[in-house]
Formats: sequence, structure tokens, C-alpha cells
Amino acid sequence: MPEMRFHIRWPDGRAEACYSPSLVIKEHLDVGASYPLVDFLARSRTALTIASDRVEAKYGFPCSRALGQLARIEAAARAFSDTPNPCVHVDAFEE
Repeated sequence: MPEMRFHIRWPDGRAEACYSPSLVIKEHLDVGASYPLVDFLARSRTALTIASDRVEAKYGFPCSRALGQLARIEAAARAFSDTPNPCVHVDAFEE
């Protein structure tokens, strides 16, 4: 499976490279777009779950790296729960 990284910027300006075991993330996020935090979380959750499911269909077990990345995204997002109108910016895709 073609894995990739998607580079994001959190509402505080901190950059992060995130992992996906599949290119499916490109169907849910656009480079250069800023997403309200809740929307970014939903899109990431959907894409990384699909990616993990694809790994499971091919290899017989879910992708722990994709699920771990999702957990890291969700944990980092909690830091912005009191931030008014937090957005996450997608800087780049790296294949």
C-alpha cells in the first residue's frame, strides 16, 4: 500500500507531519485548505479509519500506525477546546 504523510499546522501555528498508510487522505483533505477543528477531526477520523480498514482487508489486521496517528491527532486537538474558532491548515502531502 502506498503510505504517505500529510503536513498540517495546528491553530497555534505548530507544524506536524502525520502518517497515513494509504493515499485516501487526499480524498478528505486538500492542500492549502484550512478546516475548522471539528471538521478536520471528522475528516481525519474518516480517512484514517478507511486506511486502517484497507490494511485489514489486505493483511488481516488493522493498521496500528493509522489508529495511533488518529489518537495523536485527537489528543492534540483537545488542547484547543477553549480556543475560539480553531482551524487546522493542511500544508502539504508527501508521498
